[in-house]
Amino acid sequence: MSTADVVSPVTTPGEHHAHSGEGHDHGHGHQPHLAHHFESYEQQFDAGKLGIWLFLVTEVLFFSGLFCAYVVFRVLYPELFAFGHLFLNKELGAINTVVLLVSSLTMALAVRAAQLGQRQVLISMLVVTIACAFVFMGIKYVEYTTKFREGLFPARYFAPTPEALLHAAHMIHDAQSHGAAGHAAGHGAHDEHAADASHGHEGKAGDHSHEEVNKNGLTAAEQAMVDSVKVPANAGLFFSIYYCLTGLHGIHIIAGIAAISWILVRSIKGHFTPLYFGPVEYVGLYWHLVDLIWIYLFPLLYLIH
Repeated sequence: MSTADVVSPVTTPGEHHAHSGEGHDHGHGHQPHLAHHFESYEQQFDAGKLGIWLFLVTEVLFFSGLFCAYVVFRVLYPELFAFGHLFLNKELGAINTVVLLVSSLTMALAVRAAQLGQRQVLISMLVVTIACAFVFMGIKYVEYTTKFREGLFPARYFAPTPEALLHAAHMIHDAQSHGAAGHAAGHGAHDEHAADASHGHEGKAGDHSHEEVNKNGLTAAEQAMVDSVKVPANAGLFFSIYYCLTGLHGIHIIAGIAAISWILVRSIKGHFTPLYFGPVEYVGLYWHLVDLIWIYLFPLLYLIH
């Protein structure tokens, strides 16, 4: 249930009477945020809420189509998804999930503060929500740049570097060595190794200074592991879907940052009151949907096992 249902932006009988007595004051001089074509704040709020829900339905339909495409390709090419997810960083994905959950909480608190007329709390919660959104985008930037550096491009441009393949080789080796029971415990050790691989050969060169490395900066044992990785045909298809889903979601995050920033500016100007808080509620609903979409994307892309 929306927090807006707890406190409705109703006008008092006196206000309504005064409004009716004026015979629909188009200027609403004493009610600057009540549009001229509405009789009351309650009517304006209900109309706005219907509008935002209709908009959210279109967003759900939009992402539903993308999720259907995901299901179709995963059913047709399960080996591509099993292989492709080896290159995704589960820890960063999990951190982003927590960040968005926190932002949903602060957004809900912002809506509640607007309903109660708590201006400072409203401003603080909106600032924290925006900060969480920037943290999310910052982590996605790190993920994207790392993948580009490792040659993990979509479609036919997929050309993983030896470091990326070594990462995948360790993932496969860990899964085969530890089995299902020890898999969870093996993730920590693997991720540490993967981080080393993704950060170039500087550290590794020091670790293997006494060993001969080839032109790829790999030892003979590491090269053997890389050679053992069988890259499926059309492996770039997974990253086409990955970039499409996460990229479109990221665009929605940026749109959310813009909308929340607009709400923040209006909050600082003192536009919102217990009678007028509709825009905060509408932006909050949008933000919750964006967060919900990521809750689906994270397991579908990062936790394919």
